[in-house]
Amino acid sequence: MSTFRTLDTADIKGKRVLIRVDLNVPMKDGMVSDDTRIRAILPTVRDVSKRGGKAILLAHFGRPKGERVPEMSLAPVVPALETLLGRPVGFANDCIGNDAAQAIAKLSDGDVLLLENTRFHKGEEKDDPIFTSALAELGDVYVNDAFSAAHRAHSSTEGLAHQLPAYAGRAMQAELEALEKALTSPQRPVIALVGGAKVSSKIELLENLVTKVEALVIGGGMANTFLHAQGYPVGKSLCEKDLADTARRIMAKAQESNCAIILPVDATVAYHFQAHAPTQTYGVDAIPEDGMILDVGGLSVERINAAIDEAATLVWNGPLGAFEMEPFDRGTVEAARHAAKRTKAGQLLSVAGGGDTVAALNHAGVADDFSYVSTAGGAFLEWLEGKPLPGVEVLRQNG
Repeated sequence: MSTFRTLDTADIKGKRVLIRVDLNVPMKDGMVSDDTRIRAILPTVRDVSKRGGKAILLAHFGRPKGERVPEMSLAPVVPALETLLGRPVGFANDCIGNDAAQAIAKLSDGDVLLLENTRFHKGEEKDDPIFTSALAELGDVYVNDAFSAAHRAHSSTEGLAHQLPAYAGRAMQAELEALEKALTSPQRPVIALVGGAKVSSKIELLENLVTKVEALVIGGGMANTFLHAQGYPVGKSLCEKDLADTARRIMAKAQESNCAIILPVDATVAYHFQAHAPTQTYGVDAIPEDGMILDVGGLSVERINAAIDEAATLVWNGPLGAFEMEPFDRGTVEAARHAAKRTKAGQLLSVAGGGDTVAALNHAGVADDFSYVSTAGGAFLEWLEGKPLPGVEVLRQNG
């Protein structure tokens, strides 16, 4: 990648390498219950270690709001990190000051050390120059491998890159390369699939995407607002009726940009929001007054899959229906499996992201078959909205 400095060009042998990682992992009974985020950082940590750098990990955990909260210590993450790395990992009781400095001074080339929660200090989230300098004193090189925190201008995600030679880690590099291929310089045509419950949380996303893609599929509860805006009945379905004008504005902007909006033509309707509730499929012009749209119907899935067939690139954010409950997962699962099949056949570049999206693709059993699945959440959404991410921009400036 020409626009970002990566580890390929970093001189790290014998250097103290501060690596910002995402270790904000789920815990249960004092142990890591999902190690996905730890696995994501392994290539960077191993690369730095193998090349003789001293790998010093910076991370936050939870929202301690600048106070030392024992329940939010990173110490319980160390055993999982050691197991996955296959080597000892040291731990310092602070991320600045004597505790951190003394622990770092004991490191040999190739060693790995985790520093305590950066958010135990108020200066972290304020991007305070004094706190940033205290962090910078501990390192010679800075590596950002936490794309998930790159939308925040904090000391450990943005400030350090102004004070030390800065590089993208391997996970950050993979994320940036995938997103560049998906939206910045994609193979066309590009189709975006956006689902989820509410239009209100994705207005900026939709307004940006209609200017970037050839086709936009809108599903989930969001689709109901667009159907209502066009005068279709939505019964008792989730629908933000006060956003009808917003929906019409987005559709008008899409038309100006030659972006085709693909809405459901039929829907799976139930009268109770519960798993295995009796269902019926209706055309969107015939939704019963007391019915709830909980998934797209079969004709809509066929239409979505046909649109995917015409695309070279797919960007996916959000499910098509209430996928957590059967049978309202059918539309999401069928479309996801169709996209995965085309991806595996080399006919589609598929990039997906956002919490519900990852869960939905895992549910469909195809997360590993997409070209790239981002677990970044907020940062992924802000990228799709076209917003500059502080933690990324500072690496670009150093490029």
